[in-house]
Amino acid sequence: MKLAMIGFGQAGGKVVDKFLEYDRKNDSNIVRAAVAVNTAKADLLGLENIPQDQRVLIGQSRVKGHGVGADNELGAEIAEEDVDEVQGAIDSIPVHEVDAFLVVAGLGGGTGSGGAPVLAKHLKRIYTEPVYGLGILPGSDEGGIYTLNAARSFQTFVREVDNLLVFDNDAWRKTGESVQGGYDQINREIVTRFGVLFGAGEVEAGQEVAESVVDSSEIINTLAGGGVSTVGYASEEVEPKGKSGGLLSRLTGSGDDGDDGLDSAHTTNRITSLVRKAALGRLTLPCEIEGSERALLVLAGPPEHLNRKGIERGRKWIEEQTGSMEVRGGDYPISNSRQVAAVILLSGVTNVPRIKELQQVAIEAQDNLAEIREESDAKLEGLVNDDEDELESLF
Repeated sequence: MKLAMIGFGQAGGKVVDKFLEYDRKNDSNIVRAAVAVNTAKADLLGLENIPQDQRVLIGQSRVKGHGVGADNELGAEIAEEDVDEVQGAIDSIPVHEVDAFLVVAGLGGGTGSGGAPVLAKHLKRIYTEPVYGLGILPGSDEGGIYTLNAARSFQTFVREVDNLLVFDNDAWRKTGESVQGGYDQINREIVTRFGVLFGAGEVEAGQEVAESVVDSSEIINTLAGGGVSTVGYASEEVEPKGKSGGLLSRLTGSGDDGDDGLDSAHTTNRITSLVRKAALGRLTLPCEIEGSERALLVLAGPPEHLNRKGIERGRKWIEEQTGSMEVRGGDYPISNSRQVAAVILLSGVTNVPRIKELQQVAIEAQDNLAEIREESDAKLEGLVNDDEDELESLF
């Protein structure tokens, strides 16, 4: 799938930057064009892979390149005012070569949280290609203002995109991890999962062709109903073709009989096991998979370790678990890979406790902020005005 990626804000820019690195390393050619947009000059300077002329600084007249300080209302206003500057960078993208736009943003801050929904609305008005969002939720320990920002941004973003893919930091942060190390690891997790998903079906001359092709139309149709999506992932190391003598080759009978020797039952069982791990393990947005409207299964890895029977079994199992009749599936052969990976895209999920919790905490934070402001005004009034001997102000 060929994507035009726009990273809005600090988190969005870093994720898109990481996608470009992944693209080069794996030769997957997912990112047809990349743009980073920010109100903070320092964040744009910190990027490594996005071209300089595709980094757009907005809001200079209002915040002088210093960011919006987690004020996502200001972020939205600036995005509205300077959307033409962002469009200038997007104009250089060969849209006829792009299958979809992906707007990436952290939902807890100010610039991306406020600006990403504005940009998505703008893109949908101008282009016929689908516009997807990738929204990153803050951890629950990051504070009330970030939770409030995320809840408001999520509510707006999901209405302005054709589908909102969500990654929840709360489910992925490890205890005792440094902030920088934690975010680097999270960005790698995001890029790995979405990289395999969007990379499926892109076959160049001389590459292996899938038995059951998953291409961009399968992904677009899975995301077509709108709403919220989550992605599951599981992988397992395998012995590369031609190597023999290890435990795996003894289990599968490879290495001695002059052919690949991979036991069909073994590869089928591995695939069905990976599918279950991907669906029931850690999703990018934890949720109950039952009731998902649509799903897509992609199995990636060396072609000799993939088989149609295993993929078919995995697809049927997902149908049973989700209750959906719209479950697509296929394989993505990668000859030089040392692992088999299962990626499951669940679209139209509704049973998401984390979102309900986020909204509840945000409502409480909103009420608390209003109370604190009222109390603060009253206390200031008491401090500067003396009832017994009132002073006259200068003007």
